[in-house]
Amino acid sequence: MQTLLEQQLPLDFAADSRVWIYQCNRAFREKEVIEINEQLLQFYEQWESHGKKVKAWAGILFNQFIVMMADEKASALVGGCSIDSSVRIIKSLEKQYGIQLFDRMSISFLIEDKVQMLPLQQIKYAAEKGYINKDTLFFNNAITTKEELLHSWLVPIHESWLANRI
Repeated sequence: MQTLLEQQLPLDFAADSRVWIYQCNRAFREKEVIEINEQLLQFYEQWESHGKKVKAWAGILFNQFIVMMADEKASALVGGCSIDSSVRIIKSLEKQYGIQLFDRMSISFLIEDKVQMLPLQQIKYAAEKGYINKDTLFFNNAITTKEELLHSWLVPIHESWLANRI
């Protein structure tokens, strides 16, 4: 049986496809999801690296994360200039919607089926107050492949690098 996450990702991408995750500082509104997904589609359908088409996909997951994926086994390797072009569209979305997508000092948890963000410096306090615990599901945005996205992105804190912080 496929997980909900597997159902949202393209099936024909290699397990080692490269992944980039951009966490939004707030949930996207319904209208924004439609507009942003359209812009992402236009981008990745034309995405090239060194003049060759990149087999790519991008979309919004959990209504708060923009995920980009490139299958380098099936297309061009993604290098500096092509990565720069993907960063440009993310920065453009930040401006267009007044959002933050590059804040690496906040981390997200899935609490009662909702994405909740906390500044990294408040993690210990949140644990002491019982807001989070070792079993709280944590979004590990440091993952880099489709395989990791499917199996290591949303994990209990005790299975992540965050475990030694609380």
